[in-house]
Amino acid sequence: MRILLVDDHPMFREALAATVEGLDALAVVEQFDTLQQLYDGLGEGGAGTLVLLDLQLADATGMVGLIGLKARYTELAVAIVSGRDDEHAVATALACGAAGYIPKSASPATLSAALRTLLGGHDWFPPGSQDKDDSERLSPIQMRILDGVKRGKMNKQIAWEVGLSEHSIKYHLTGIFRKLGCQTRAQLLAVVAEVPTAD
Repeated sequence: MRILLVDDHPMFREALAATVEGLDALAVVEQFDTLQQLYDGLGEGGAGTLVLLDLQLADATGMVGLIGLKARYTELAVAIVSGRDDEHAVATALACGAAGYIPKSASPATLSAALRTLLGGHDWFPPGSQDKDDSERLSPIQMRILDGVKRGKMNKQIAWEVGLSEHSIKYHLTGIFRKLGCQTRAQLLAVVAEVPTAD
């Protein structure tokens, strides 16, 4: 399995890489400082790949990186590894398609258990946080629409990009607002770009 670590703290990244390699000797671990480096390294394919993504990078903060990755690579498994561990952040990551959420404050035993679960192809979230069913997660098309909103595109532009009518875009935006607890585009952008306070 290919494991891509994206974090701008080299020491943490090295420690995480060592933990992953200790759990799976066959894992191919690659490290990146920025989201753009990750995109360059990913190329066209995301199958058989697990990304461990920090929430605060030089070129992406909050859920921006997760949303962009899931919009472009729908099958890519992306787990958040963050110093931020509040329920809101975990719930937002879950709704936005994350395969997991590991707080950096997790004990070594919890970190190992979480990574082992993710390496096995299963989701892992802190106990008690995975109460949403699949209907509360954004669908692949909703992820693409949210990515368009994040990039400042208007409904007409998003409709052209994803091949839907403007009416369909408005319908899906209503679902996105509900799932992320927002009422306006401004609130939506604030939620997805919210800067972590403890990374």
